[in-house]
Amino acid sequence: MRRYMLTIVKYRYFNVILHALAWSIVLFFPYFTGSAGNQYKIGPLPGIYFTLSQLIHIVIFYGNAFFLYPKLLNRRYWWLYLVSVVLLILLSVRVKFYILEGWFPNDLPDVRAHVLFPSVLAFIVSVFYCITLEKIRAEKTQQEREAKQLGMELKFLRSQISPHFLFNILTNLVSLARKRSDQLESSLLMLSGLMRYMLYDAGKKISLQQEVEYLQSYVALQQLRFGQDVKIGFNLALPYAANNYCIEPMLLIPFVENAFKHGTGYEDEPRIDINLTVQEGILVFQVKNKFDPGEAAANKDEVSGIGLGNVRARLTLLYPGRYDLVIHRDGDLFSIHLTLNLL
Repeated sequence: MRRYMLTIVKYRYFNVILHALAWSIVLFFPYFTGSAGNQYKIGPLPGIYFTLSQLIHIVIFYGNAFFLYPKLLNRRYWWLYLVSVVLLILLSVRVKFYILEGWFPNDLPDVRAHVLFPSVLAFIVSVFYCITLEKIRAEKTQQEREAKQLGMELKFLRSQISPHFLFNILTNLVSLARKRSDQLESSLLMLSGLMRYMLYDAGKKISLQQEVEYLQSYVALQQLRFGQDVKIGFNLALPYAANNYCIEPMLLIPFVENAFKHGTGYEDEPRIDINLTVQEGILVFQVKNKFDPGEAAANKDEVSGIGLGNVRARLTLLYPGRYDLVIHRDGDLFSIHLTLNLL
């Protein structure tokens, strides 16, 4: 918040300096281009009049930009805005003539064009300035709204992961408890580690090595549950600098969860293959499992699971244009292939 406020202060400070510099150039223009011999004239007008008239133009510019345009140019007061603008320009012309009476009392008709047009021009420039400023503010507001929406969507998606994951893990532990397995204690310790990961690391980006360790713990927990009933292949090919790559937490686990959910009930030698490789910042993740086509047809909407829809949404939000996800069904084989640019 403090950094945001400092950014606003710096922007306003820079904006004030820019306006002051621009008007300084305009005010002293005749003194930059003329000479004392011709009274620093701009056409038929002396430099002192030019400077004074620019002060009037400043009043027109900022009077319209900061009061008339934002306060009156709307459906309710548009007519009042037009009346105010006409009065402001006429008043500026009258003040200019009052000034000129002391300089050109005999030649006022010759300088009328130098009185009205600059006031109208100052007003037109002010209108374009307001339109540009409104556009910039609208774009900034839209960006802030989109960033807020993105944050809310990510928070919602992350909140979906933990209950779904815990439901599956607790089902595993119930199965071990019913078997009175000696592996229940080690499974509880693994679950403790996984919950610690979800509570303290799932709200921020983490190193790729942490995500891989989390994935390994989950697979180990599933191996304790199924033993030799399900063949699990888990192959990793990571660089030594895996800690240098960052990734959204719990991004890969939904694919593996989905494989265990739908692949372990396959009667004919259930098998799950997991392959993860990283090369030059490109992560390639593949998960394959056999499934029962008949069961899948009866529960078509559940085959991809909550997790896969979740992870696709997270990929779209966090890695736009940096990922490719292919989900494929071929007979009794279900596979996903994710390619992700970590750089």
